[in-house]
Amino acid sequence: MKRRDFLATSAILSLLAASPAGAAKKAAAKKPAAKSTSRSAKGKPAAATSAEHAAPQTETHNVISLPEEPAAQWRTYDILSTIALKQVNGKARLWLPLAQYKDTPWERSLGHNWQGNFENAGIYRDPVAEMEVFYADWTEGIANPQLQLTSQVATQDRHFDITRRGAVAERTEVLRRCLQSTKLVPNDGIVRTTAERAIGRIKDPVARGKAIYDWVVENATYDPQMKSVGNSNIGSMLESNNLSGRSADIALLFVGLCRSIGIPARPVFGLRTDSSRLFGSLGAGGNLSTDQHCRAEFYTPGYGWIPVEPSDVRKAILDERLSNGDPKLTVLKKLLFGFWEMNWISFNVAQDVSLRGSIGQSLPFLVYPVVETVDGRFDSLDTNRVGFQVSANRIE
Repeated sequence: MKRRDFLATSAILSLLAASPAGAAKKAAAKKPAAKSTSRSAKGKPAAATSAEHAAPQTETHNVISLPEEPAAQWRTYDILSTIALKQVNGKARLWLPLAQYKDTPWERSLGHNWQGNFENAGIYRDPVAEMEVFYADWTEGIANPQLQLTSQVATQDRHFDITRRGAVAERTEVLRRCLQSTKLVPNDGIVRTTAERAIGRIKDPVARGKAIYDWVVENATYDPQMKSVGNSNIGSMLESNNLSGRSADIALLFVGLCRSIGIPARPVFGLRTDSSRLFGSLGAGGNLSTDQHCRAEFYTPGYGWIPVEPSDVRKAILDERLSNGDPKLTVLKKLLFGFWEMNWISFNVAQDVSLRGSIGQSLPFLVYPVVETVDGRFDSLDTNRVGFQVSANRIE
């Protein structure tokens, strides 16, 4: 991306700030509230009780009609997950991904607390996968295993500034992992030849990432009806010329193409938590139990990790019925290279996940709750076996 293109996009980004309701009354950006004392597996203070909900948004906005507003501010959420297991035979164990434990300039995990009729529960950290996982065990004889977990997380919008270099270099072992192939993401064969065609003779690392982003946006298709979420091998997708999928499929396609030409890249799995100021279809509300969402980022020396969001471009095209010549689409394509609207929390970047204490096979990633009994692993989306609800209450 040339500097003049970036500056043009920056003018658009300046419109992306706090919601207009009450924006004029707010002062300069504040950091999240201090952590209160409660159980937290990180050793950090955990979340306080939720305050009153934010005032409902009544205005309808889209990507080219946002009002002029001050810079974005931190938003703090209580994320409440409620799980009830059904038809349990014998002992049961549950795993649930938690918000990314490493503080970043756009997200901070402020702690967790939980209650239920489990025998024991806690949080373990996987330092290699860079994720935290909550677990709970129920003994045989508990008819209705139940759990309530509250996590407090603060977010603000994430911006990439191409005019600023000097980012702290990433660790070599992390970059090496982000170049490796996985079960769903091969990095040779048709994946490599496709990436080479997409970049042509481009040499600049940022421009290469942009070329792959553009190729994915132009060629992938968002399909909300896909039942096997994120279970498509991207090599097979390219061989069949069927590039349809949901957010994880599209993000993994971008990641694999980057890795195949030596650009470290990784998917970032998480959960939508709030409405969007871009398009209504890019937000969430109410029960969030099916609002898991995957984004991506790639690494370049000097700039560090650069965020991208190709799947939301494709989702907006489908849900908002945007034509190729629609000016809203032109703006959205530029905007979502280097920008994350933080109405979303990240869980982890882990792939080929082995759960501690699990008797089952590894998972391609961890974004849904996982339950195992002596009968095997539950399908967490099977409402006859797992009652799962998630809500996000914004704290003003």
